[in-house]
Amino acid sequence: MATLVTGAAGFIGSSTAHALLERGDDVVGLDNINDYYDPKLKQARLERLQRRFGNRFRFIKVDFADAAAITAALDGSAFDSIVHLGAQAGVRYSIENPAAYVQSNLVGHCNMLEIARARGARHFVYASSSSVYGGNKSVPFRVEDRVDHPLSLYAATKKSDELISESYAHLYRMPMTGLRFFTVYGPWGRPDMAMWIFTKALYEGAPLPLYNGGQMRRDFTYIDDIVAGVLATLDSPPTNDGETKAGGSNAPHALYNIGNNRSEDLMRVVQLLEEATGKKALLDPMPMQPGDVMETCADISAIERDHDFRPVTTIDEGVPRFVDWYRSYHNK
Repeated sequence: MATLVTGAAGFIGSSTAHALLERGDDVVGLDNINDYYDPKLKQARLERLQRRFGNRFRFIKVDFADAAAITAALDGSAFDSIVHLGAQAGVRYSIENPAAYVQSNLVGHCNMLEIARARGARHFVYASSSSVYGGNKSVPFRVEDRVDHPLSLYAATKKSDELISESYAHLYRMPMTGLRFFTVYGPWGRPDMAMWIFTKALYEGAPLPLYNGGQMRRDFTYIDDIVAGVLATLDSPPTNDGETKAGGSNAPHALYNIGNNRSEDLMRVVQLLEEATGKKALLDPMPMQPGDVMETCADISAIERDHDFRPVTTIDEGVPRFVDWYRSYHNK
């Protein structure tokens, strides 16, 4: 039986699909390939999957925010689990275009829950975000922490997805797992993320935009570690036993942080990028952006306890790997 992966042309989605296919699973991939960033990168990710795995990877171009379209598109497709990684991403873009987030992250999430309910999915794994922690001053962030004060609409939609999922788990006893990702980076990454923006600027001799003057810390998590966590949780759905799950639910619904469990100084990342590119950074200190936070760090004790998740890639290893891929992708 296949796994349905949404956001299959995206960074985490394509990487997750690759890992599922590599271990022998078949994958049905969905994506609308919008132009939030260059669709050519999304097409390249899909071509990589199709080239290597052939018809074991079936791709469907569709917008899962359109209920009728998604239902029709999946007619005749067999799958027993859903990994819902598709979403409108980006904190800052949510300030400029809130409607896109309501459609994709709220309406789309509900549509995918209805697909899972109609199909009797074995497990529904979905992407949340470290953004739900808002301006939380307690570091590291724990899944038990209250997350009632989002600093961006993007964060608010992700918190809403968790609440909606909790209601589905309670009403329909659907096994679900929400994953709060922390600053994912690595090969095939997103052009709107700092790692790509900084690397591009270094090669072009352009200034690096350093918000809050570069005085920020992030829990940078390498893509291979993220995917390992996604697959580990996918393979072990929460049980419908009335016991309290990670995140506090008594329904079959668990919430986990997936991070590197290390808060790294942004300027240390800049230094590693300088070393990997052989370029000296020009710095452009800027004020803090609306919706942004000073520091993130994941407490991963819950996913470590329940799924034996242990990230293994430090930024000293991961940053040069990203730069190597970036150079190859751009023929530098």
